[in-house]
Amino acid sequence: MNRMKLQNRSLEIAYHDVGEGTPCLLLHGFCGSSAYWDELIPLLAPHFRLIVPDLPGHGQSSVPEQPYPIEAYADDLNQLLRQLQIDQAVWFGHSMGGYITLAAAERHAPDLIAFGLIHSTANPDDEKGKQNRDKSMQTIEQDGIEVFIDGLIPKLFAPQHLTAMPEKVEKAKSIGRLTPPSGAQTALMAMKNRPDRNVVLQTTELPVFLAAGKNDQIVPPEKVFTVENELQNRVVIEQAGHMSMMEDPEFLANAIKRFLKR
Repeated sequence: MNRMKLQNRSLEIAYHDVGEGTPCLLLHGFCGSSAYWDELIPLLAPHFRLIVPDLPGHGQSSVPEQPYPIEAYADDLNQLLRQLQIDQAVWFGHSMGGYITLAAAERHAPDLIAFGLIHSTANPDDEKGKQNRDKSMQTIEQDGIEVFIDGLIPKLFAPQHLTAMPEKVEKAKSIGRLTPPSGAQTALMAMKNRPDRNVVLQTTELPVFLAAGKNDQIVPPEKVFTVENELQNRVVIEQAGHMSMMEDPEFLANAIKRFLKR
């Protein structure tokens, strides 16, 4: 794994850089790491150059200083690409990574070739969602990251996969337990305060890939497909909850390949 210190910042981002061709940035979700993409990388790397970072405050990347809104993640990951001398890339964001991707599409559109949301939404948190973010921060504060992760991860998989894919559920838990508590809390605050970005999906002139899991209990398909735009490529993954990169990596990889070949 590589590490890059961002210019004029104290932040270090850990990342993988594999393959050749069109550059694609793969952003994992909340309390994940680049290891979320382990099964997808070998399927895509023969065709594209993949930049796969640990988000700031996750995995082996350093925890950013507060305050650190969703827009700051987008700016810093765009800076990572610039330091890698990548002028334009396709951004794919899973869950929280999708919120970051939407912020990048709004703030850095000329630097994007296209973008994709994987089990993510342009909607903001509603009041109940914001209360749940606060409860999550409280759980991490009082009970620790491991207790929080053990409660979170089972909700991310399709119910049938908890028994059918126990080793993948366990892998996601082990990745999550390595998240620095302060990094998780920073991310929760950023997600809680993010704005509605449906206007980005509505008005973008970039090709958009939208992937939803049929059995996603976190972001069901109707929250992924919120607006109409003729540049959208929509995919429903029948055999997935919120974690298609683990639950059905071949289907997701093939859908991404078809999108990028267009």
